[in-house]
Amino acid sequence: MTDTPPEPERPAEAEAADGSETPDAAAPPDDAGAAEGAGTASGGLFDTPEPEDAAGAAEPSLRAGLEAILLVVDEPVPEVTLAQIIERPREEVSVTLRELAAEYTAQARGFDLREIAGGWRFYTRDVCAPLVERFVRDGQAARLTQAALETLAVIAYRQPVSRARVSAIRGVNSDGVIRTLTLRGLIEEAGHDPEHQAVLYRTTTYFLERLGLNAVDELPELAPYLPDDLEGIEELQQ
Repeated sequence: MTDTPPEPERPAEAEAADGSETPDAAAPPDDAGAAEGAGTASGGLFDTPEPEDAAGAAEPSLRAGLEAILLVVDEPVPEVTLAQIIERPREEVSVTLRELAAEYTAQARGFDLREIAGGWRFYTRDVCAPLVERFVRDGQAARLTQAALETLAVIAYRQPVSRARVSAIRGVNSDGVIRTLTLRGLIEEAGHDPEHQAVLYRTTTYFLERLGLNAVDELPELAPYLPDDLEGIEELQQ
């Protein structure tokens, strides 16, 4: 009995010619189906959110707007200016400012809202002053000299006043001290004397701010703090 050799494998092309099925894996992907599938996948978690319309965003409340502005100012801001910026009636702004100030005080916050020098600004609460000083001080305190304090007092109580009048009251030339006070922003020029055309000086809003005053009229009476034999005291009190 002789062995019959096995039949050789037929190529795929021959099988196709015989009418048998060819594997689907060889078929190219359907472009339309792939595109549709990609669209379905992008319609869910992978969508890029559309940016919100800025015009549709809610505007801040009056209280929030006032707090935001007053938080960045470096000098008191008048009520009329705040009302113009926020575009609300001045009366409403005034009432809200006072409500905020009362609220901060009732809550014993570390800051308070004060009306100083014709405007509003945040300030450190008095009881927290030692902590703030400890934080900002570097061991050196820039203080006014005795001459500067005397000159500033004369200008504050006699304003507007000329250099010559200040020197006459103090009994010593005050030109250098006046320049120093001007550079520090505590005093400023206030026109000229109509009779002698001398430059007149007055205190600034920064001076009021540093003293915690709203107007010069709130300065304390000077006489109880001056010695009776001080030269020029009569003129200073007039």
